[in-house]
Amino acid sequence: MAKTTPALFFKQVRQEVAKVTWPTRRETTILTTMVFVMVVVAALFFLVVDQIFAWSVKLLFGLGG
Repeated sequence: MAKTTPALFFKQVRQEVAKVTWPTRRETTILTTMVFVMVVVAALFFLVVDQIFAWSVKLLFGLGG
């Protein structure tokens, strides 16, 4: 295996980074908003499911108040 010098390594890194297509500010904002919305939706879903399970356990076993 060929040895790579640090200078060559950083040169290759710069070449690879130059190939990256970076998202625009608008794309980043939209995707970030979508992630936050999905987190809220998932949290609400699991809250409802948890409440249904808690209600079911109380009903079946007479536990809780």
